[in-house]
Amino acid sequence: MIRTLAVLLALAPLPVLAQATPADAPVAAFTGNDLFKLEAARDPQVSPDGKRIAYVRQSGDVMTDRNRLSIWLVDVASGRQRPLVTGAGRYAMPRWSPDGTRIAYSSTDEGGSQLHVRWLDSGASTRITTLPDSPESLAWSPDGRTIAYTMRVPGEGLKLGKAPDKPEGAQWAPPLEIYDRATYRSDEGGYIKPGATRIFVVAADGGAPRQLSFGAFADDGAPEWTPDGRTLLFSSNRRPEWQRDFNNSEIYALDVASGGITALTTRDGPDANPLPSPDGRRIAYLGYDDTRRTYEDTELYLMDRDGGGARSLTARLDKSIDDAQWAPDGRSLIVAYDEAGVKKLGRLSLDGSLRELASGLAGASLDRPYTGGGFDIGPNGAIAWTAGDTTRPPDLYALKGGAGQRLTRLNDNWLPTKALAPVRKLAVAAPDGKPIDAWLALPPGRAEGQRVPLILEIHGGPHAAYGPMFSTDVQLYAAGGYAVLYTNPRGSTSYGEDFAKLIDRAYPGDDYGDLMAAVDAAIASGVADPNNLFVTGGSGGGVLTSWIVGKTDRFKAAATQKPVINWASEALTMDATLFTSRYWFDNPPWVDPEPYWKRSPLSLVGNVKTPTLVVVGSNDFRTPVSEAEQYYAALQIAGVPTALVKVPEASHGGIAARPSQAAAKAAAILAWFDKYRAPAGN
Repeated sequence: MIRTLAVLLALAPLPVLAQATPADAPVAAFTGNDLFKLEAARDPQVSPDGKRIAYVRQSGDVMTDRNRLSIWLVDVASGRQRPLVTGAGRYAMPRWSPDGTRIAYSSTDEGGSQLHVRWLDSGASTRITTLPDSPESLAWSPDGRTIAYTMRVPGEGLKLGKAPDKPEGAQWAPPLEIYDRATYRSDEGGYIKPGATRIFVVAADGGAPRQLSFGAFADDGAPEWTPDGRTLLFSSNRRPEWQRDFNNSEIYALDVASGGITALTTRDGPDANPLPSPDGRRIAYLGYDDTRRTYEDTELYLMDRDGGGARSLTARLDKSIDDAQWAPDGRSLIVAYDEAGVKKLGRLSLDGSLRELASGLAGASLDRPYTGGGFDIGPNGAIAWTAGDTTRPPDLYALKGGAGQRLTRLNDNWLPTKALAPVRKLAVAAPDGKPIDAWLALPPGRAEGQRVPLILEIHGGPHAAYGPMFSTDVQLYAAGGYAVLYTNPRGSTSYGEDFAKLIDRAYPGDDYGDLMAAVDAAIASGVADPNNLFVTGGSGGGVLTSWIVGKTDRFKAAATQKPVINWASEALTMDATLFTSRYWFDNPPWVDPEPYWKRSPLSLVGNVKTPTLVVVGSNDFRTPVSEAEQYYAALQIAGVPTALVKVPEASHGGIAARPSQAAAKAAAILAWFDKYRAPAGN
């Protein structure tokens, strides 16, 4: 029988290793209520003189059950900070004017998101747009007079026939919805209405905006001004077959005066994030040659202003570049990249040599320990970034005297009072001898030598990476008395392109052996109780969770979250409908169905004996709800103990976006595992 999340939250166990405390005493264990207290730094922006940093401060709001966003200013020399924009709305995208006297930002104070500008000397601010939809990016012109931004513009969709004339005052059904796009829905946005993203400019002191780009294409790459202020660079796919050739964006130059658009790149593959050099003579950008494989390293390229002379600066590094910005002198770029499960900053010279500057960058998605984080470099060379570790979410850092200095301590007032899970690195050797990175979080209060139940937590992607980062799921599981094992099996990023490609056309596959080797290592370490093993994971981790219980009965219970169960049905119902059949398989399912079936966890249901909880967001369009419901139905038919948990109104990417749902989901999984956990020593 299906139980609601609220009921399962009420059934969440008390930490088995915690001591009883009086009702009015502080609670030392990390609990679901603590998710509302967490704060995180994101999107740092360095002032032109390098003396101040604006950043977005993410804070839980227990009354709205959402994370609110505000903008704060930090003085680099003293570390003192003050709020710049706070209130009931969400405030994001702070961007300094070139002279440092103003900050532009987006605000939802008046309903939909609008662009505002604040004057720092007076504290006055004004709304400079009245937009029908939310702006998605913004960039100041070099002279500070104009702001470029992107926004979706409604369009006319396909019309088929006409409904009868409606009498005045009649209550009729809604009109038909008609879709003819190849990608007709998105995980975060739902079914896509007619229209596309366009580029606009507006005067920095307000007035009517001017639309610069037109056509059927989605010009959704963030625009960047060239130093002379005459051109906007952006990425888009403006090819005739843009709908079906979706992974083939180019870099374009848009003449602001005439509106003329020129393509600067032409290769088959995604080219994005154009970055004009400080002198305007060259353009750096990110991309790769699309070979229709599951993974390619993203390389940093350099080309002349007219698109000629393109070359990769990072081809020899075997690292995927996530972001880049020019150093002010134009002789190098600051780049962000993952290495062995850790996000780093480095200085990349134009000869391709790389020198590490900072490590441990962290992002503000806190439910699982993914790599992440952002950075910025100011015109004077000052660098800021967000970083954290296993015991705290990201704070703001700046590079001072050649070393990173922590500028904020957003959770230091309360988080150190919590009994958090200590995390240790665990050495793992795969069956074929490959080293596999793994981390083991221990339940607080565990005595040395004591064996405890183990949860294997598997990351999604599957081309992604976990690392030594703060995770609310890990902390909640550990507070429930479980050790938590998380790993980067083959297919994970940050270990080179060859390692990531080991699962190309072979997923799930040998990654199963990597995960089992990690569990064996946790047992061999003296921590994991071999009679109390549990497994969970989301998205790609949900695929592997379902695959694992079809391969072995060693786990007492499982919780598969937002999984793919049937590759053929997923390929035809996911939001990016052209992706799976093109990149994960050689042919569509109607041409060659056998590989789809062989790699589908649904094919192994006949082997499953492990009690398995199925969890999915009700608005998931990436691994659609139908995938989870197929598995739940199959397990019911097969007589396997199961329950289905749906997170209301949650998308694939937003299944843990609301603190109450993130806490309730973890509580539901813990309650399921506790239901099947054997007594210690049995």
